Amino acid sequence: MWQTVIAVLGTLAGVGITSAFTARAARTARQDARRSEGLAAVTALVEALADHRRAMWVREDLRLSGADWADARTASHATRSAITGPLLQVQLLMPAVADAAQTAVQAVYALRGADGHPILTDRRTAALKASDDLVAAVGRHLAA
Repeated sequence: MWQTVIAVLGTLAGVGITSAFTARAARTARQDARRSEGLAAVTALVEALADHRRAMWVREDLRLSGADWADARTASHATRSAITGPLLQVQLLMPAVADAAQTAVQAVYALRGADGHPILTDRRTAALKASDDLVAAVGRHLAA
């Protein structure tokens, strides 16, 4: 009789331990997948910010120079809209860096309407720094 009780308890303990290990492995896999998705979203956002920053530089340089900037304006609208999806993904998948992402986006948007080339250059430099700050924030988040 005692042998049967011990056998049943051993089996139950084995099932419990196996279930715990399986649950932990599944949780770790989900965390790894989420981290990978977050990193892909940040990568897409930083690329979209770089594209929009370049498009805005060209657009505003043409505008400040008095040249025809209609095509550059159309191009900047396309690059601006490419920011929306990756920004949303970063905000949802990595809320710890959402503020840094939003700051980087706003810095790129600030290139619009510069009152002169020195201001445009300063805003571009600020946008580059904000993008670098975003990457640093993501690095700190992933290292934690």
